[in-house]
Amino acid sequence: MDRPGDEPLLFTPGPLTTSRSVKEAMLIDLGSRDERFLGIVASLRHKLLALGEAAEPAYAAILLSGSGTYAVEATLGSALPPGGKLLTLINGAYGTRIASLAEALGIATVRLSFDERRALDPVRVAAALDADPTISHVALVHCETSTGLVNPIAAVGELTRARGRSFIVDAMSSLGGIPLSLPAAQIDYLVSSANKCIQGVPGFAFVLARRDALSSSRGVARSTSLDLRAQLAELDRSGQFRYTPPTHAILACDRALDELAEEGGVDARAARYRRNQAVLAAGMAALGFRSYLPAGLQGPIITAFHCPASGEDGRFDFERFYRALSRRGFVIYPGKASEETTFRIGSIGHLGEREHTALLGAIATVLDELGLPSPLPR
Repeated sequence: MDRPGDEPLLFTPGPLTTSRSVKEAMLIDLGSRDERFLGIVASLRHKLLALGEAAEPAYAAILLSGSGTYAVEATLGSALPPGGKLLTLINGAYGTRIASLAEALGIATVRLSFDERRALDPVRVAAALDADPTISHVALVHCETSTGLVNPIAAVGELTRARGRSFIVDAMSSLGGIPLSLPAAQIDYLVSSANKCIQGVPGFAFVLARRDALSSSRGVARSTSLDLRAQLAELDRSGQFRYTPPTHAILACDRALDELAEEGGVDARAARYRRNQAVLAAGMAALGFRSYLPAGLQGPIITAFHCPASGEDGRFDFERFYRALSRRGFVIYPGKASEETTFRIGSIGHLGEREHTALLGAIATVLDELGLPSPLPR
């Protein structure tokens, strides 16, 4: 993988390590109303829909400045009508975030919680919908980034559509890295961002929406700048954002999508991520680290590991561990599991098996430097 020799490697769920050509794409200054830039925005919208196996005119790609959470909030605030009710399926921190955003917007919200080391149970989802006919929308996280677990969106989408409800999917950490289809999974709104498996840079997020679903939400938006219908109307009319777009991030994303196609598409990228994760999991196990999730539920995007009780004081100090790895050019992520102390390592970005092997070597060196046994005691 090409990169400057002094550039750190980001083993995170985003921002992540990007290619040299993605970085170079941002070296051009384009005006937000220039014909060339508008052509790139139009092309980008079609490319993003294709990632979800969707296309115009049934679906639309709506680009928004800001982080992925902005786009989640925009979707909730634009899709849920007055009197609507959201069923949020939660088995991790990001499902909890969806519920918190909805509640902050004054949306009636039902939280259906599951063990964060288990996939969502469609039977319980169906029962919750059957028990409460006032629920209008269902929302879940496809790849729960707090643990790396991948939820069964197709099964939930099928039962949601069969009951006449709308389906919202946070695919922040999956789109581009795990094959998915909006039509097959009956998704009305899919939310993602440029700086995850697409391997672009932060700066904007987007919603892939079924136009029929969005057309029924006229006058619903609870925000001016996060109004999906208004943003889509302007993109359709003039090709422009309503407010200043992140031009450089959009150029980077356009190049990143070309690189995704050159790699062989989502299937090929998913295979690389799976190989990365397999190398990581085997190497960490050999060093004595325990994965947080059972192997059968572990996705290829990010892996959570238990923080071991080890060392002279009987504790594993993640901050010392993190800083020592960072000094060597390897950046990992703190944990977000609710019940146990964990840390996380991503397998996505412009990285391959060689970089993951190098990370494992650095971890072994750091364990020795910190006076921790290798392998760690179970």
